[in-house]
Amino acid sequence: MKLSKFPRSSIVVLGPNSVEALLPSTLLSQAESLLDAHRIPDAVGLVDQQRKKIEAKLEVDDDEADELRYVYQRLGFQCLGETLFEEAGNHLFAGDLDPRALVSYYPELCGSLFSATDELDIFSGVVDHMPHEPSVYDIIVANIVRNYSPHMSPNTREAPITAELRKVLGIAAREMLEKYLRRWRRKRVVDGGPGGGIDEVVDTVLAKLFCEDEKTNDLYTLIREPNHIKLPELEPTLIRTGQYSALCTLCKERGEDTKLLNAWSKLVDGEWSDTDIKDPLSDIITFVTEKRDKKLTQQWGIWLTKRDPVRAMKLLTSRDTSKRRDKPEDDLAMLQQVREADPAAGAQYLEHLVLQKRSQNPDLHAQLALSCIDQLLACLSEEGTSKLWRAKASSYSSTRADNRITTSSFLSYFSNTTPDSEHKRVRLKTLLFLQGSALYDPTTALSRLKTSGQEKVLGLELAVLYGKAHLKYCEHKLADHPAALSILVHDLRDATSAEAYCTLGGEVIPARVAQTIGEKCGLEVWAAALFPIPTKGAPMAITRQKTVDEGVKKGLLKVLLEVYMKDEYASISIYQGRLYPDVCDPRESERTTQLLNAQAMNLDVADVLPLVPPDWSLSVMSTFLTRSFRRTLHAQHEGQIVKAISSGQNLQVADDAWMDLREQGAMIEEGDGDDADGDGNFDEKDAMLEKVGLHLSELGEDVRVADVVHVPGVSEDGLSDHGGLM
Repeated sequence: MKLSKFPRSSIVVLGPNSVEALLPSTLLSQAESLLDAHRIPDAVGLVDQQRKKIEAKLEVDDDEADELRYVYQRLGFQCLGETLFEEAGNHLFAGDLDPRALVSYYPELCGSLFSATDELDIFSGVVDHMPHEPSVYDIIVANIVRNYSPHMSPNTREAPITAELRKVLGIAAREMLEKYLRRWRRKRVVDGGPGGGIDEVVDTVLAKLFCEDEKTNDLYTLIREPNHIKLPELEPTLIRTGQYSALCTLCKERGEDTKLLNAWSKLVDGEWSDTDIKDPLSDIITFVTEKRDKKLTQQWGIWLTKRDPVRAMKLLTSRDTSKRRDKPEDDLAMLQQVREADPAAGAQYLEHLVLQKRSQNPDLHAQLALSCIDQLLACLSEEGTSKLWRAKASSYSSTRADNRITTSSFLSYFSNTTPDSEHKRVRLKTLLFLQGSALYDPTTALSRLKTSGQEKVLGLELAVLYGKAHLKYCEHKLADHPAALSILVHDLRDATSAEAYCTLGGEVIPARVAQTIGEKCGLEVWAAALFPIPTKGAPMAITRQKTVDEGVKKGLLKVLLEVYMKDEYASISIYQGRLYPDVCDPRESERTTQLLNAQAMNLDVADVLPLVPPDWSLSVMSTFLTRSFRRTLHAQHEGQIVKAISSGQNLQVADDAWMDLREQGAMIEEGDGDDADGDGNFDEKDAMLEKVGLHLSELGEDVRVADVVHVPGVSEDGLSDHGGLM
């Protein structure tokens, strides 16, 4: 504190041992004497008069301003000690007192805002006259005891009147502090406050007062404005008073994501309640989505799964849209956590990992295959669904028998005629996945179906699984093509799928059919992942076989023909309600004939004839035989033409080399036992060819001698390998 300027004196008295001067009274001396005499109103009048004089000056002297602040602070603390709270607040504010000094008398509001090392700048004379009580409530109690003891019965602490008085004075003390802090905030905005710890104390304590006095609107206004609230200090008060909306707002502003989400979660679970937060669950989803933090999404996605599985799946799957792929073990761990929270949500997340994230983990594919089968069997456990599916199979078989020109497969018939339902989609999903994925164990899936007791209804699914081992990368040697084709032909009477099975090398469902079903039944994701149509920039598809060997096709067609022929001869067959011993069903014969005519190019006559029943009329086989003979004759003639062309080319080469051989002169050659024909006899033709090649090689010529081309199925004399034209 700067020393005040001493007043000047015009009268000096010189004594033998001293010098005395007659000085005018200063503001400090006058105010001190008035306050010591408890003449507070007179002291107020004196200091107000001095303030007006100072304000009237163009330039304010620092010493005079310090004197004025000193007197106001002395007045404020004098009033505070006498419980004149309103006056105390006004005087202390006029004296520009550090708010921390006043807040220190409210220990329940201080908390950890102060520490033992904090220091305040206060006039030493003011410190000497500050109330010695530790809190404002102790000041109130001491003042009541001083004024009313021993006149209150039984004592000042228990008397109802003094209890009410303590309450009123306590409210007045809090109102004084609130008013003081409000005015300090406004002054800070206008003049620019000192900042630092003072602003934190002012804003935090003011927020506490708003919370405890239930001034919610004032609290929200304070939070919305720029503030220096110390959240860790205010948080317990916000929770205790139920101001959860304010807590969430502050946590969001301060970046306290964990506290914010925990607060919202307690509101969702009903542990807390705040009408100002309408939908905390949506707030959590929106916040986590915007953060795009993998760990945060995983943590709260799993938590959300127990409350709202649908929205939880949207949140969890949204985190997988990035190009960076997780490790397989991370996907498995995440899937396990989701399943523990909600099994149904776990099934949905498994579908996401395989179909949308395109995971190549065989374990995930195996789990999804079994999950689809379990859902399928659950649908069949309902009597209505089981009856409907049985009726569809029966209706399709009868339709195929009556309408012989239809080309619709059973799968297309089922998807087009079955009413839309979740059960229908479950079956279509299962069929698409069992056919489209090549990364699961078909033996396990087949075993699950066989033990279910629903083989008759799920014939198409069994056919798909029986044919899975045609895949080159399948480790399980499960292939049972006769069983698969027998189901398609005899159980489902689905000749279309049976022929597609042979053409595709063991696949029951063609890709185009799968794509069509996906579009019509809302299963585009399944169809796109399992039966992709290659496009530029398309996501990686689940691994599937790309090409089918021609030998495989022909082999499967032969198997299909054997399946058709297997039951052609029954000792007793039933047709149109009558018994026909040793006579085949005409429909079976016509179906076999259609196969022969449609696949004549891929069937060899030598393989077909042994399978044909001896009592078949020639007219049944006429079309197939005619086409086969025509192709054989065409191959014979083509072989003869190719042979003639090759011979002519060889003669042309020999003729062109004749002059070169003549110029080189005669050569004597001995055979070494090796001949061009490999028959051990070095004939004249071999000698000529070897001589031509030797001489031309010495001349540096590049000689190409065309050999006679052997056409498969045609012998040297141009006849068929089967022994002629049959």
